[in-house]
Amino acid sequence: MNQSQYAGRHSVSPKTVTKWKERGWLVFAGDEVDVEASDANIKRYRTKGVGSVTQGAEGNGQGKAMAGVTRASKKVTIRDGETPAEAAVRHLVATGADMNIEEAKRVKENYLALQTQLEYDRDAGLVVAVADVARAVGEEYAKVRTRLLAIPAEHAPRLQLLKTPVELQDALQEIIVEALEELTRDGVAR
Repeated sequence: MNQSQYAGRHSVSPKTVTKWKERGWLVFAGDEVDVEASDANIKRYRTKGVGSVTQGAEGNGQGKAMAGVTRASKKVTIRDGETPAEAAVRHLVATGADMNIEEAKRVKENYLALQTQLEYDRDAGLVVAVADVARAVGEEYAKVRTRLLAIPAEHAPRLQLLKTPVELQDALQEIIVEALEELTRDGVAR
């Protein structure tokens, strides 16, 4: 069956069938349209209830040219020994679009539901942004660092008076515990 006959079979204009061909929806056996394989693609990719891509012979009266189906940077190249349908499937799989309309709608609805749930959880305070947590942890580490670096300057005069390693160890233990308790109290006060 040629493209004009195929257009008549689906009650669409020949321009619509040309668009289907550009999209890789038509499968050819030589110069003829493989009706069974093409019908399967049309059923898979064409949204139910959507009319033809172009109006019939009478036109739509707008005079507005339609944009190409794909941008030049996204065109699919057909490899040696590969049919246009195989190239289209390869491209769809490579771009993650190997779904029919119903599967795509399901994925979209699930995505939107998960996005809404995440927004609700964020507003309820059940989840926080990683950047906010990283900033808070960084601020706390900066406080710990500052406090620990201040210990030698604050306590050196007292520590130099100690005579034995045991006295020095006990004093350092006491100073470190005191600094950690101070830092813990700062965190609770928030």
